[in-house]
Amino acid sequence: MHFHDDSLLPECQEKLVITCAPYGPEWELDDFRDDLPLSMAEHVQKAVDCYEAGASVLHIHVRELDGRGSKRLSKFNELLAVLRDAVPDMILQVGGSISFAPEGTGAAAQWLSDDTRHLLAELDPAPDQVTIAINTSQMNIMELMTAGDIAGTSMERPEVAAAYREMVVPAGPEWVAEHLRRLQKAGIQPHFQLSSIPQLETVERLIRRGVYTGPLNLTWVGIGGGFDGPNPYNIMNFIQRVPDGACLTLETVMRRVLPVNTMAIALGLHARCGNEDTIWGRPGEKITSVQQIRQLVRVAGELGRDVATGKEARDIYKIGTVYADANETLAKLGYAPNRQPGEIGFTHHR
Repeated sequence: MHFHDDSLLPECQEKLVITCAPYGPEWELDDFRDDLPLSMAEHVQKAVDCYEAGASVLHIHVRELDGRGSKRLSKFNELLAVLRDAVPDMILQVGGSISFAPEGTGAAAQWLSDDTRHLLAELDPAPDQVTIAINTSQMNIMELMTAGDIAGTSMERPEVAAAYREMVVPAGPEWVAEHLRRLQKAGIQPHFQLSSIPQLETVERLIRRGVYTGPLNLTWVGIGGGFDGPNPYNIMNFIQRVPDGACLTLETVMRRVLPVNTMAIALGLHARCGNEDTIWGRPGEKITSVQQIRQLVRVAGELGRDVATGKEARDIYKIGTVYADANETLAKLGYAPNRQPGEIGFTHHR
């Protein structure tokens, strides 16, 4: 991304899109019962509360009544149908990691099978977005956890910590290509969850080969353990490689969430918060998803940056937009065109 001299002035920036992930699938209910929804009514009320606080994108997971993360797509269909009425302007983004929670004591934390994950393209009603990982990688969410982060939570139990420490994100080339094909056919926009520059380069190659043709909405996920860590140099190196026509959100974990989001807001990027990312405010003090949203709205206000409504966020994300082919996608996103036969030197759009 290119930064002009006036790029830090709020009047030169898009309105802030706040994504909230308030369903915390990695936590057990007793970890933060005041903020983790259980019943369908609680799931819906959480969405309404987040929207009214200032979030315009809802990152969706859902629990069964026994408190476990649901693996039943019918449960997601049920929630999506109610959310369409409760928060009609909100961008509904289903988390493609359904569901990485351990099934029981001592069990590994696993994602659903590839075939089942493809069925996210058949959700009814369809969500606006489904998040997608690129390139199989380690996802050791315990690596950055401090003793204070897990104090008094289920992650203090050795078997739970071990399950999450050994977690792997399955996202091989064949699965990615097929998943993108199915999502695009269903009119669902993929939201790319990227942990490093090599994953961003893979996305660019997919675009250049016409595997994906549409707006580029992506999140840099700096959670360590096989992903980038929340180091400002990692963040800025990644930002530098993102094309100007993309829409970039920053995401990290635990008490790093607020400082990283503050950087995102100042830079004209977009922010993500919620109990899936952190349950902690000040050391030892829990903070709800809604409180986190209000905190970001205050930060944006101090910087003079307006917060996007749901309808404005839809325009910023270009929900429903598709491009004709690789050439149009490259031009819209600000990537250089593909080299044509016999063409030498630097390429440019004519």
